[in-house]
Amino acid sequence: MSASRRVALVEDDPVQRHIVAEYLAQHGLRPAPFGNARDFRREYAQELPDLALIDVHLNDAEDGFALARWARARSARMGIIMLTAAGDVIDRVAGLESGADDYVTKPFEPRELLARVRALLRRAADAPAPPALQVEHRVGTARLDLERHVLTLADGSEDTLTASEFDLLALLVRHPNRPLTREWLLEQAAHREAEAFDRAIDNRIMRLRKKVEADPAKPQALKSVRGVGYMFVPPSD
Repeated sequence: MSASRRVALVEDDPVQRHIVAEYLAQHGLRPAPFGNARDFRREYAQELPDLALIDVHLNDAEDGFALARWARARSARMGIIMLTAAGDVIDRVAGLESGADDYVTKPFEPRELLARVRALLRRAADAPAPPALQVEHRVGTARLDLERHVLTLADGSEDTLTASEFDLLALLVRHPNRPLTREWLLEQAAHREAEAFDRAIDNRIMRLRKKVEADPAKPQALKSVRGVGYMFVPPSD
């Protein structure tokens, strides 16, 4: 099982990267090593590996938390293990909040790292296959077509969403019943617009509610989550 699984290692320290890669290779794994987040993104732009070991403090423009969020937004199945400084509780919590499945503190016992890698790979192998990608989603009184970037309203007319509206709504429907923070939504969906502040998300939600909610003042599909952000709730029927 291990030899056929694709594992990546993102570690900017060349000595540490070599030691970890060599140890895993001695035990049947062939991790692809990367010294920075940029090279990892380039290699796996189309398809992510089965598991990634990511150092938190990369000597790069992008740290391990940002890379973990980027990867998790693209795959719910890929295993992510963060490599953190010993005793740094903040790093461990932030890593888990970024979408990581586990963490290992440095300096770590190689056998512990191997055991955690194998356990996560087994869990991924036993997980059911993801359902076929759903192209059309009901959102309140409307229907969102993810391929055409079109929102069909309750009266049957089509609303061609702006790029920023589509990005935000697509993120929400792809993570149903899950509270999403304004910060995460802004990071994932703000690249097409000059707006780069929390209020931008609130403004877009207000515009979308007018299009998809029977009563925008009492939203049922795009709900606010106090102290967090927003959540998409699919219709129950």
